[in-house]
Amino acid sequence: MSAPTSRPVLPLRPEIVGVAPYGAPQLDVPYLLNVNENPYAPAPDVVEDIARDVASAAATLNRYPDRDFLALREDLAAYLATESGVTLAPEQLWAANGSNEVMLHLLQAFGGPGRTAVSFAPTYSMYPEYARATSTTWVEGRRAEDFSLDTAAVAAMVAAEQPSVVLLASPNNPTGTALPCETVEAVLAAAAGVPGGCVVVVDEAYGEFRRTGTPSALELLPAHPNLAVSRTMSKAFGLAGARLGYLAAAPALVDALRVVRLPYHLSAVTQAVARAALRHAPALMAQVGSLRDERDALVVWLRERGLTVADSDANFVLFGLFDDRHAVWQGLLDRGVLIREVGPPGWLRVSVGTPEETAAFKDALVEVAAL
Repeated sequence: MSAPTSRPVLPLRPEIVGVAPYGAPQLDVPYLLNVNENPYAPAPDVVEDIARDVASAAATLNRYPDRDFLALREDLAAYLATESGVTLAPEQLWAANGSNEVMLHLLQAFGGPGRTAVSFAPTYSMYPEYARATSTTWVEGRRAEDFSLDTAAVAAMVAAEQPSVVLLASPNNPTGTALPCETVEAVLAAAAGVPGGCVVVVDEAYGEFRRTGTPSALELLPAHPNLAVSRTMSKAFGLAGARLGYLAAAPALVDALRVVRLPYHLSAVTQAVARAALRHAPALMAQVGSLRDERDALVVWLRERGLTVADSDANFVLFGLFDDRHAVWQGLLDRGVLIREVGPPGWLRVSVGTPEETAAFKDALVEVAAL
């Protein structure tokens, strides 16, 4: 049978006609510093434990997995108690295939036709895509010049738009800046005035990298049943390939996500990988500490060379300002260093790598930008 000679007529939803799929550049170069991955592969003992547990799970793959992954939720609660000092019941935890799917569950449950989600740019570029995928109206405000949030402006937007969901990233992507708990509380106060309710989501995908003294929004959960705090094992745990994200919230909010998820959405293999990695959390957190140190040193180095750098509580750094940022990006790529051309005009974002990777980035930037 010959292949069709013309494009088929497909009944696409109007809002996705002509839209390109999300994706960061994936190029084969020596230094990949563009997608905020943990540069360190899992240690041999972690790999050994994961392999053993996956083998055990493989022996039962003829059966569906635990659809509510209760053991994993217990492990995640125990981890957060140690990492953030917040005690949660397993019923307050939820997990999915990456924090992207967690966010999609949130918009499926609380967004939808006739409802609005708001956030504040610059922020994670996938947020409007979650809204589009769930037919949720997307409204975007602006952050201040230092990438903080003006709480009065936020309150005014919430009052005007009456959203069912507010999305806040802290640390924010692509800026790396974190929100004080006072700011989150002000947003929660504004959300409390929305008739019918409003869920405030604080996306802490990079939460483990926050600087000493920077609080987690997890601390606000006891007083706010409409708050959800999301995390991921992709970054701090170095498990981007495992696709395990999770959130903490009140049990009633978690129960709403159970309604919209697909049956058995979290495979037995994924659960096994995550639980094995969580047993090694103390060693992995020590590694996170070295990445924090590398980030802080990189911020100092960039500022010493006259560049503007956003304060970062993440595993990446936003820096600039360049008259032609694309030329700088291309110059780095020509020297084997891939970073991200993202964020406001004039800015570039680099992930924190190993000392060798950071040195390569510095050498290339000095040449390209004549620092």
